[in-house]
Amino acid sequence: MANGIIEKTNMAATDVASYNRTVVSASAVENGSVLSLGALSSTAGEDEVFVGVAPTTGDLSNLWIAATPEVVVTAGKYKGLDPDPRNFTNAIGDMIAMAKPQMGDMIKLNADAVAGTISTNTFVVATNTAQKLTWAAAAVTGLSLKLRKTTSMSIGTGAIGSHKIVAYLFEVVAVA
Repeated sequence: MANGIIEKTNMAATDVASYNRTVVSASAVENGSVLSLGALSSTAGEDEVFVGVAPTTGDLSNLWIAATPEVVVTAGKYKGLDPDPRNFTNAIGDMIAMAKPQMGDMIKLNADAVAGTISTNTFVVATNTAQKLTWAAAAVTGLSLKLRKTTSMSIGTGAIGSHKIVAYLFEVVAVA
């Protein structure tokens, strides 16, 4: 199964350090997924690491999006042998790089990073207990991104050349 890929096309978080956090989670987290930040971790050595959890109905705003650089780790714990970023996931207990979406940010996600069916939907929104943003007909009270265009991402496959996959360019239109 392919995992989510995020490209921070034009995000404030690329220039503003306070819009970036490190998080740990009790579940695996794909890039492009959203989490709510809880308390700081109580684990030794994680003094500045937050605990991330899936959003809930009453907490669909103030969410952060996973954007860890994709260095795939094989089962034997070797890094960087697999050039396909779709095989990357933030494992349970891994440090996850999170970015805080701001109004007007432009974010590109591959099709696997979004739940549901596009059909005639033009938004992806945060939903109860779901890490992945979900296709919707309209924005919600909470994190909402509007589809600006269907596009593609080029990914390495390990073979000569590149491979294009379906992706979507979104604009953040609601954060609260």
